[in-house]
Amino acid sequence: MVVQTERDDATWYECETCGLLFDDESDAAEHESHCDDADPSYIQ
Repeated sequence: MVVQTERDDATWYECETCGLLFDDESDAAEHESHCDDADPSYIQ
């Protein structure tokens, strides 16, 4: 489930699995549907 949060006077959508923030709810939902709670692949 995507969680809506307020930070820096803006609305963000957070992946409950890994905590990644998105500025678009549909992007967050798409990410969360594929998220496996491993370290994101872009962090190496």
